[in-house]
Amino acid sequence: MSRSAELVRRLIERRLTIAVAESLTGGLLVSELIATPGASETVLGGVVAYNTELKQTLLGVDAGILNVHGPVHPDVAAQMAARVRDALAVGGVSADVGVATTGVAGPDPQDGHPPGEVYVAVAINSDVRVTALTLQGDRASIRRRAMEAAVDAVLERLA
Repeated sequence: MSRSAELVRRLIERRLTIAVAESLTGGLLVSELIATPGASETVLGGVVAYNTELKQTLLGVDAGILNVHGPVHPDVAAQMAARVRDALAVGGVSADVGVATTGVAGPDPQDGHPPGEVYVAVAINSDVRVTALTLQGDRASIRRRAMEAAVDAVLERLA
């Protein structure tokens, strides 16, 4: 069983819902989750906020943080994960788990951040944890490894 299928299974067993906010992974994470049969029981959906302004307007990331630090920052990941739960609320009920990815896939640096600088955040209740990653490889492998790290981060939180 793949790690993403294991995550979907665990979420279903615990009757938890998940909402996804992605930047550099561009939809890979939510796509990976919904590839698992039965994912509709747990995956509410995903937001690809690739553009920095959308992180603020769509997800509610603090404009001050974005202005000072830019989109590649642990606080941005944390806010994306926490706020996507409400952004994708169903029937007024927020998702139980929020997960977010932001970073630089490359090949070029972005705002002084090197390719492979990635932040993954997982929000459950008021507890938000961010993992900083330094990934190597080409653009596709960085995006793939960031997606895998996000799956692993949620699994660790549910363990």
